[in-house]
Amino acid sequence: MEEIPDFVIIGAMKCGTSTLQAQLAIQPGIFMTTPKEPNYFSDDDVFARGKAWYAGLFAERQPGDLTGEASTHYTKLPTHPRTLDRMGARLNSPKLIYLMRDPLERAISHYIHEWSMGVMGEDPAEEFERHPELTDYSCYGMQLAPYVERYGREAILLLQMEDMKSDPQGTLDQVSRFLGREGFQWDPDLGTQNVSAERVRRLPFHDLIVDNEVATRLRRALVPKSVRRWIRSSRQMRDRPELPEDLKERLRVTFSEDQEKLRALFPSDRTISS
Repeated sequence: MEEIPDFVIIGAMKCGTSTLQAQLAIQPGIFMTTPKEPNYFSDDDVFARGKAWYAGLFAERQPGDLTGEASTHYTKLPTHPRTLDRMGARLNSPKLIYLMRDPLERAISHYIHEWSMGVMGEDPAEEFERHPELTDYSCYGMQLAPYVERYGREAILLLQMEDMKSDPQGTLDQVSRFLGREGFQWDPDLGTQNVSAERVRRLPFHDLIVDNEVATRLRRALVPKSVRRWIRSSRQMRDRPELPEDLKERLRVTFSEDQEKLRALFPSDRTISS
């Protein structure tokens, strides 16, 4: 049986995976799934849909296409502990792409994301105490260690979101070499995808009163555009949250220790911050 996909963007959350996925999806000879994040190997309810469902996500690929998907849930330990066992049973030698960024900045962006979804409250310090995943998902060494053990470090391409911002074509060139395909071209018109600072906080009954075609038509017909913009702006986080200094110091210690683990896993990789 043919092994699909050929490559997987496995994370990390809030590190530019949506932007990279969008860029790869427009390259000749590359087929990316819709939805962008199937979360097949991680989420129990999705995995229960079965192998045929997952294979069907790639049904429209053309002969010779490299196939890929991007699911940040795949590096969300300990939330999804069965991911790698499931992936390992199906994929013998996938190429894996992992994007990182400053771990503290990633954690703050993660908090903003959850705040906008109405999952977390207004006090970021309280939410960091209540939700260890805000910290865990920034521990890149901890998240990647099982993948290195299973597939080897050569199977994993490490990228930095900061590098993708400063030199997008250079980052895409790295991906093309890793995948063994030449000629990828970055399209600046696609823009940056899934930006936390642009997210709008969900309202109670959001699906009914906002994500609803009839309600949308009524708003556009009855509510002036300036008012709609003001309401949207009022539900955005205007300033990036500032964490208490003692919490930041604890996080810095945790992330520094994890960076040492990451360097031990990838001793010659220049992508890892010093």
